[in-house]
Amino acid sequence: MQAEDVDTNIASIDSSGINNLVYKSDYRINPERKGELLFELDNISFFKDNEYSTSVMKGYSLPGLWLQPKLVFFPLQNIKLELGAHLLRYWGADKYPNMAYQDIATWKGEKNQKGVHAYLLFRAQVAISRVNIVLGTLYGKANHNLIEPLYSPELNLTSDPETGLQLLYNSRLLDFDMWVNWESFIYREDVHQEAFTVGLSTRVKFNTPESRFHFYMPIQGLAQHRGGEIDTIMTNSVQTLMNGAAGIGVVWNINHPIFKNVNLELDGLGYYQQAGSLWPFDSGSALYARASADIHDFRIKMSYIKSHNFISMFGLPFYGSVSTKEEDVTYNNPQMLYWGAEYSHSLGKGFSIGIDLDIYRRLFCYKSGGEYSSPTDDAPSTSFSAGIYLRINPSFLIKKF
Repeated sequence: MQAEDVDTNIASIDSSGINNLVYKSDYRINPERKGELLFELDNISFFKDNEYSTSVMKGYSLPGLWLQPKLVFFPLQNIKLELGAHLLRYWGADKYPNMAYQDIATWKGEKNQKGVHAYLLFRAQVAISRVNIVLGTLYGKANHNLIEPLYSPELNLTSDPETGLQLLYNSRLLDFDMWVNWESFIYREDVHQEAFTVGLSTRVKFNTPESRFHFYMPIQGLAQHRGGEIDTIMTNSVQTLMNGAAGIGVVWNINHPIFKNVNLELDGLGYYQQAGSLWPFDSGSALYARASADIHDFRIKMSYIKSHNFISMFGLPFYGSVSTKEEDVTYNNPQMLYWGAEYSHSLGKGFSIGIDLDIYRRLFCYKSGGEYSSPTDDAPSTSFSAGIYLRINPSFLIKKF
């Protein structure tokens, strides 16, 4: 059971779409909960099949769930504390690499956890006027509202909760989210790198979201730094990678019981490798256009992207110019068309279901590198992905102090 609606001006919690109904969590603190101690159970059970017919990336399936049992306490009207665990389980797996998961983890030999992949949760949150300060476990993943070329929705299933520091601000004309996700901590003389990601996601609203035609401007940025002054790594010891996006969008609020709205958006994307040589390009760019329509409980989507040496840190590799399937293979100005359909429905307070189908059509391009001594043709290919997701998030009052 999530917090009550305490600010109708906040537009980030929508009433439709898998991102909003299944993946997101409402961060708003209800002052009426002061003194309450609750037990909350948060869970997403999923089955996702990725059938990829392309040289960009390999296909795979994701059958499993994540579970978050936690205690939630509201000591004051504007403070919320949470303590629990994040438990990831893939059906058919008994051992899990003992490391932080940003995606499907890479196997690390004997260093493993048995039964489930377990991760501590602790969140300390304070609301001061319209600003929320979060320490510990962040409101991350889909809550950042990043566009798909910058952040793959699948990471809502596979990656660990983000941890660090977050500032949230929402008003009638601006949504603001800035965070630091600390992914790898090091000790003195450590043998691996420190790693953290700094993110910014804003939406400037030129008029109110309830307007017949709502105009907005998204500005988003990610920077990941890998390094550390106290480790023992002497070569390639610092890497800094950046992604950014800025654009313009419009929402046509039809406000019909069946035909709800239409959303159009055009974004320019950028990539920059400020330090290191982890990736083959030092900079790149892309043009991304998308459209969607909400019809009852369905969302119909389509998009187009054309990129030049663009690489996404957390987005699906389909949107970029580098293969994750074939070593050292890159693409010259790749283009892709995307079509998708999703169904999402609230089954009751704290319970929702989502089903989606995604089709990726990579257009003709040249690829080079790897075993190829000269550029070769990469013929058009079609890949698809389908999944079903069930979110269960009830809470139970233990005591009110």
